[in-house]
Amino acid sequence: MQLDDLKIFVTTVDARNFTAAANRLQLSKQFVSRRVMALEASLGVRLLVRNTRKLAVTDLGYELYQRATRILGEVEDAEQAMTSGRSDPRGLLRVSAPMSFGMIHLSPLVAAFLRANPDVRVDMELSDRVVDVVGEGFDMALRIGTLADSTLIAQKLAEIRMVACCSPAYRKARRPPATPGDLARHACLLYGQEGRSGWEYMVDGASRTIEVHGPLRVNNGEVIRDAAIAGLGIARLPEFIVAEALASGKLVEVLGDFVSPPLTLYAVYPQHRQASITIRAFTQFLRDRFVKAIRR
Repeated sequence: MQLDDLKIFVTTVDARNFTAAANRLQLSKQFVSRRVMALEASLGVRLLVRNTRKLAVTDLGYELYQRATRILGEVEDAEQAMTSGRSDPRGLLRVSAPMSFGMIHLSPLVAAFLRANPDVRVDMELSDRVVDVVGEGFDMALRIGTLADSTLIAQKLAEIRMVACCSPAYRKARRPPATPGDLARHACLLYGQEGRSGWEYMVDGASRTIEVHGPLRVNNGEVIRDAAIAGLGIARLPEFIVAEALASGKLVEVLGDFVSPPLTLYAVYPQHRQASITIRAFTQFLRDRFVKAIRR
């Protein structure tokens, strides 16, 4: 099994067909196809299922793809570290990020990063699930909130203010809460696990968790925001999700005099990738821009 064949295989999986892979690698389609077939023959397994439209990856093929992506990343990191003249970011960067945050804030920043670093390619997955960074072959992930114990390296990028808000109609129909304790008498729209853990506020200099209840709990902030706009209750969401609705008057802030602990945005990546020039450059690029972007 040759390193060049792994690169051809990974590029083919990324491109989903031989023609696109050949164009990326500046090789002939026939050569790319032959090298993938030779790799399958040397391993004695089927890696790809071929049809007239596109390629499908077998389970064993996907396992090899994840391992090969890590291997190629480490080789590239080593080359960059050893070659003084190649200090610019380059290569494929696989990133996982939360759905709403990625669409609102990460999308324009990724475009700006790619414009500034033309030798980098980004493969980004937006999902609210917590991915297995190492097992699924990601180079890094962006995560919001408390991090679970792991061997991943975590870099703090920014803090995100939490905002409690409701529609003007809800505020008119129900006396708005004067203190966090009043939330117990309101319909609260629960984001993620909040229905189990409650909402945390600083009250009289001490942290207090308020038990909340309501008609809806969902793990997507945009659904909660829309339910609040529809007048179903009070939501407490990251500011970036509700900023536009607040500015337009569709939502109004409540409990603005009480501090709710902010969420923290982290970049996490495997220990074996901490020497990557591309990961370090992307992390620093995001850190430099996120505070302004999140609070604009």
